[in-house]
Formats: sequence, C-alpha cells, structure tokens
Amino acid sequence: MNPQTLKIDGARLLQRLRDLGRFGALEGGGTNRLALSDADRAARDWTVAQMQALDMAVAVDAIGNVVATYAGTEALPPVMTGSHIDTVRTGGLYDGNYGVMAGLEVVATLRDAGLRPRRPIQVAFFTNEEGARFQPDMLGSLVLVGGLPLQQALAVPAVDNGALLGDELQRIGYAGSAPVGRPVVDSFVELHIEQGPVLEQQATAIGVVEGVQGICWMEFTFDGTSNHAGTTPMALRHDAGECAMRTAVFVAELVARYGGRQLGTVGALQIRPNLINVIPNQAVMTVDLRNTDGQRLRNAQAEVLAFARAMALRSGVQFQHRQLADFAPVAFDADLVASVERHARAQGLSTLRMPSGAGHDAQMLARVCPTAMVFVPSAGGLSHNVREHTAPEQLEQGANVLLQVLLERAGR
Repeated sequence: MNPQTLKIDGARLLQRLRDLGRFGALEGGGTNRLALSDADRAARDWTVAQMQALDMAVAVDAIGNVVATYAGTEALPPVMTGSHIDTVRTGGLYDGNYGVMAGLEVVATLRDAGLRPRRPIQVAFFTNEEGARFQPDMLGSLVLVGGLPLQQALAVPAVDNGALLGDELQRIGYAGSAPVGRPVVDSFVELHIEQGPVLEQQATAIGVVEGVQGICWMEFTFDGTSNHAGTTPMALRHDAGECAMRTAVFVAELVARYGGRQLGTVGALQIRPNLINVIPNQAVMTVDLRNTDGQRLRNAQAEVLAFARAMALRSGVQFQHRQLADFAPVAFDADLVASVERHARAQGLSTLRMPSGAGHDAQMLARVCPTAMVFVPSAGGLSHNVREHTAPEQLEQGANVLLQVLLERAGR
C-alpha cells in the first residue's frame, strides 16, 4: 500500500470527539472540563483506554502529561503530535480535543493498514493547557520541556478552591513517574481549530501556522478607601475603582495607538464592596497583551504597568502587580512549516500562512524540537464557547494533512 494514498476515517474521528464531549457536557453542546477536575479525570481515563485499545504504550509523567507511543520499526527519537483535553468553563468540543483525537485517528489508520513507520509516533495530551484553573496556561508542556521547575508547578493553587496542583494530581490518580525536563522528541506537529475568523472569512481550508504571538498576562490590585459616594468630594477620594477603569481605557487606547498585531484585553475586573453608593476600596483587574513582535510587546507591557502605577500614586491608592504569564513570540521550524503547506496543497486544499493568536502547547515544544501547527476553520470564529463548531469535512481535511506530515517525519 502506498502511504500517500492513506486517508483517515472521518466518521470515526467525529465519533471520538462526540464521545469525549460527554465528560463535563454542557447544555448546548459544550464542555466544562477544568484541569484536574472530576470531569477531567473521567476524560483522561477514557482517552487512555482509547490509546491502550490501539496497542500504544502509555506513560504518565510527574506533571500529569500523558504520552502514548505507537512503536516504529527502529528505536529512534519519536515524532509527536497532540494537544490538550482540559477546557474552560464554557468550552466547545474541538479546542485541544481535536488535536488529540486526530492523533489517535492517525494511529488507528496506520494500524488498520498494518503500517509502522521508521520512527515511533507519539500522541500526547498535556496538563492544564487552558490555565483556567491553574496558572500559567500551557503549564504541563512548559514543565515537560524544562521551562518551569516541577516543584514550583506542583505548588500552584487552584483559582476555584485553592487546592494545590500536586494534590489534585494525586487525587485524580495522574501523578505519574515518567521524568520531565529533558524530553527526547524528533519533532512535534499540533493540529488545532483556528479559534478565530480568518480562515473562514478567506474561504481557506488549511492554516499553515508560522509561529505563535507573544503573551503577557498581568494582574493589578488597587487598594483605596471606601467612603460615602454622596458626601466625599472628588478631590478627597482614594478611589480604587477609578484607577482600574482608567487603566482599562488606557489599554484600549494603547492598542489603537500601536496598531498592527497588538492586542489588549481587560478580561476580569472585580470591585469591592461593589455597592452603588460606596467609593470602591479595592479593584483587582487582569490585563492580557499579545503581539507577534517581542519588542513591541515588552514596550506595551512597560507602558501599561507605568500608567497603572502613576494612576495609583495620583489617587493616593496602594498598587500591587503580579505577573501571571509571560511568553515571548515563537517562530516555528521553517522546514516543518513548509511540509504542512506542501502536503495540504498535494491534497488540493487551499492554504494560508498565518500566526497563531492563541497560545498552544506547540510553542513550548518548540524549545526542544522542530515544531509546526495546522489550523482548520472555526465557524464564525467562535471558540471557548458552547457553539464552537468546525464542519466534519474540515475536521477530516486537517487530520489527513496531519497524517501525511507525520508519515513523512516518521519515515526519515
């Protein structure tokens, strides 16, 4: 059999995605599967069972990453694919899950055909990619490649109940023994939905991802003085809420001033005591800054931080700053990117070279091996939403591109 004629089973892939979506299912078709929750444990157990049914050797490392290996004909460094199966509270069926299930479908296709490439193929899912319960995001893959010390990661508290990550790994049975910090991987290819509108708007089948933009997450805390809203003159107020709101406006104005690929979001803002007639004594806010240009991202971070500090000083308010995430832009391997483009076009699919606007595990693996990503369209650009959707034929197209790229890499 000519490996270049192999095709994945689209119906089987779609069924896997639907079956995985049962764990933490939400009304409307989405999922709530926060990292290391009971729903995550159930989804992990089910996914591991799928891996074992494909005669893959399954290993769990010390941060809970799960890596399944389909043996090659030679003991060479493996070609890896995969993503994550944790979700945000209002997640869809495809974000992360698609990359893992498509990896298993690639292995199922090879197994059905009786084919084993020269190099092993690994399918992985990484712990806490979303960062919705433990911070930073992409924590599992970051620990895997040695970018975050294991003990520091295990001591991270959950944002929902304060439980430590290490304790939660033990609780759900995924505190593994495989080592972290120095993975031996030939290359890594991650298949993912775009999570944005570009491919759909341009009627393009495959996004050839050239890299991931840099991400900076910050948390600001302003502490002022509560007082009566009707009797305290404006000039005598120490208004924590005003500081936060003016900083939020500054972020929007900065993004407009920078232009290009600069993005900025104030995603969370909590004001206390949150009463209509009381001057706020505390405001806690988050700032999310992103850019493909590392220097401009650093400049934006410095400007926002300086403005927040100046606002606090002017208002007689105490200010604290906490860095939640700080990842530089990542450029993917040129040869592997070209391989994605070549195999997509060989299948008659239109392509677009593009950056990733979201963070992905692939950017962490890029620290240790050649890495690339494949995008398929997201209907309406929706993601982190129960209505997240990608058409079955588009899911199949992406998985077929992944199949051929992995075969080429594993055949070397």
